[in-house]
Amino acid sequence: MSVFLVCVALLVATGILAYHRASLTLFTAALAGVLLIGTFSDIVGFWSWLVFLIVALPLNIASVRQQHLTKPLLALYRKIMPEMSTTEKEAIDAGTTWWEGDLFRGNPDWHKMHNFPQPRLSAEEQAFLDGPVEELLAMTDDWHTTHERADLAPEVYQYLKDHGFFAMIIKKEYGGLEFSAYAQSCVLQKLTSKSMVLSSIVGVPNSLGPGELLQHYGTDEQKNYYLPRLAKGIDVPCFALTSPEAGSDAGAIPDVGIVCKGQWQGEEVLGLKLTWNKRYITLAPIATVLGLAFKLYDPDHLLSEEEDRGITCALIPADTPGVKIGRRHFPLNVPFQNGPTQGEEVFVPISYIIGGPEMAGQGWRMLVECLSVGRAITLPSNSTGGIKAAALSTGAYARIRRQFKLPVGKMEGVEEAMARIGGYAYMADASTSMSVGAIDLGEKPSVVSAITKYHMTERMRTAINDAMDVHGGKGICMGPNNYLARGYQGAPVAITVEGANILTRNMIIYGQGAIRCHPYVLAELQAAQLTDEGAAVTAFDKALFGHIGFAISNFFRTFWLSLTGGAFSHSPYNDDTARYYKQMNRFSAALALMSDVAMGTLGGDLKRRERISARLGDILSMLYITSSVLKRYQDEGRQVQDLPLVKWACEDNMAKAQLALTELFDNFPNRVIGIVLKRIVFPFGRTLRKPSDMLDHQVSRIMMTPCEARNRLGKHLYLTVEPGNQLGRVEQALLDVLAAEPLFDKVSKASGKRLPFFKLHEVADIGLELGVINKQEADKLRKAEDSRLFVINVDDFEPDYLAADKTLTQQPNGAEALKAESKKQTKTAAA
Repeated sequence: MSVFLVCVALLVATGILAYHRASLTLFTAALAGVLLIGTFSDIVGFWSWLVFLIVALPLNIASVRQQHLTKPLLALYRKIMPEMSTTEKEAIDAGTTWWEGDLFRGNPDWHKMHNFPQPRLSAEEQAFLDGPVEELLAMTDDWHTTHERADLAPEVYQYLKDHGFFAMIIKKEYGGLEFSAYAQSCVLQKLTSKSMVLSSIVGVPNSLGPGELLQHYGTDEQKNYYLPRLAKGIDVPCFALTSPEAGSDAGAIPDVGIVCKGQWQGEEVLGLKLTWNKRYITLAPIATVLGLAFKLYDPDHLLSEEEDRGITCALIPADTPGVKIGRRHFPLNVPFQNGPTQGEEVFVPISYIIGGPEMAGQGWRMLVECLSVGRAITLPSNSTGGIKAAALSTGAYARIRRQFKLPVGKMEGVEEAMARIGGYAYMADASTSMSVGAIDLGEKPSVVSAITKYHMTERMRTAINDAMDVHGGKGICMGPNNYLARGYQGAPVAITVEGANILTRNMIIYGQGAIRCHPYVLAELQAAQLTDEGAAVTAFDKALFGHIGFAISNFFRTFWLSLTGGAFSHSPYNDDTARYYKQMNRFSAALALMSDVAMGTLGGDLKRRERISARLGDILSMLYITSSVLKRYQDEGRQVQDLPLVKWACEDNMAKAQLALTELFDNFPNRVIGIVLKRIVFPFGRTLRKPSDMLDHQVSRIMMTPCEARNRLGKHLYLTVEPGNQLGRVEQALLDVLAAEPLFDKVSKASGKRLPFFKLHEVADIGLELGVINKQEADKLRKAEDSRLFVINVDDFEPDYLAADKTLTQQPNGAEALKAESKKQTKTAAA
């Protein structure tokens, strides 16, 4: 029995030390202490000490450990280490590791997260939102843009150029606005709330494109010439990366540039002969300067002895002879300027390479570094603006629209859909703000940008589908007063660009995250690549044994946190949010453990096990998004009114994380490991649940009721009440109808019967006749009726108006011919 107690003491001591990630020295000393106590108690004898010393001494003497353990393990590691292509290495090296690294390592520091400064607008940025952005939106007619012109009006383009909308990222020294990433995000959200075409056209030049590349990598001559022109709108940029043969696999582009000599402006110069065929290029049809990515070859060694120089980026004026540009794609009836470009052996000077000849072959590194920033801004911001607009408009519509004498938003089935929209709106704003805030802190968060891009575009797709379900016929009938349909049509566009979402989820998020965020894996890879054997063994020894201790710690942390449900782990607050911090502690440890298990058992095959990688990435993503929700709640002063939104978002995310872990265990290639780990992580089964019906009810009530929580949900949207702004008019209609309801009830009571809630102008007349309301109150009822009809009515048109080719309207109409034939057959049958 005494020996059993010593064994238990050793196990407990090991577990406590591992949980707190004690050093090897402290581990050794603590275990020696337990043995010493056992010795004094006549429980531990010679053989126990001998075994302990045989294990402990080699591990604690660095020279012995490195020679007899680390060196052989390094040789084995080099044999089984998965090969990485140059593009993979550059993608992993691009960007920085930020908060996602803490989440990946199993022990997040919540005080560190809450100490990140809250993103804020400067006075200049706020003035831009309140001034030029409002003016731009007031002059934009989205129906005219999308249906009648299939393009922005010329005066809108001119306004964009004159007021620096294409120059938000360009530094002031070159004439740009030099806005923060957060300000860019707020501008794009506001633009999206009225016009996806507008936000797409503004977003691209301020994301991955010539302006961004020039500022980071351009020569002084290139910067001084192009950046002022881009800032003033003299030049309109596009960036051509995607090819018919290489979409998400951008590293496989077939477009080529050959270093050669040729004639340029009457002189023989060193240059490039370029051949390309690109598609899906936003702004290409109207661009005056083309950023081009291609593979550079130097067969005559005119630049160096290296023939295959790799991916390179160059800046080509669109009027260069041989450049084909101007044709358009038509992406799902959301006609932002997007099209193909081609060139066949187009000769340009070598100085057209962005950064000059010295940057030849550096294009992929340039692209992935810039994408690690741009991917976190444009698409997540556009998606967030779309979700928030759907939340406000759906909440207002569901409160105004009645069926079965009840606002449809009070029906439980509708509440379920509405809660998703509201919860996603809150978490999207939180996630996007936290991510762009990281950029403003100087980070280039490549993993975070992939998480934000994927999950915000996916949630936008779900939210707009839910909004269409709630709106029903109002949503599906296109016209000037439809505020949902273009977003519904355009949702798949965001899914496909800047890395298709299937690729992003299955390969990018965890593929980069596992190596970048893990505290030891990248160090092991780098150590194995060292040519100095002594340095390699020393570096590998440090990384390897750090990794072993890390894995042991995560095992004990996961076991304890799972056994207790995280109840005794740290939370920075002891309120309703405490359980979410504790659940994330638990899932963070489980993610770290499962990452080591997956990498240890699958090795290089993990790259091909995309669904394993995807589920691990889902856990990391849910932890990050939930973190951003809690940070937003903290940054906004822990407003109790927002708690239903906070709880809904956290519970939805953590339920998804639990599902991802469950599916990971159930589909793990080694079934024994999967079953054992499932029992460790879920000793009592799955205990987390999706948001409850009551929580759905509370969120939907916020969406339908004007209040501060609802205002925060819709911040940075274009809500000005004017004839051309449907979102603003719907918001006003909500206020009008709510103001009319007490008056309606008063008239109904006085009349002795329950009147139907329509034809409110007639209700006003009845109320005046009965003397229970005054003229001002009657006017409120009449105004509410006008607003109510605006919300529930849909557009209709003369048949000829909908013909795209107006010349065909002069020809016999098929529908009229069918109607005439039907009448003829009816008369014949009657006769």
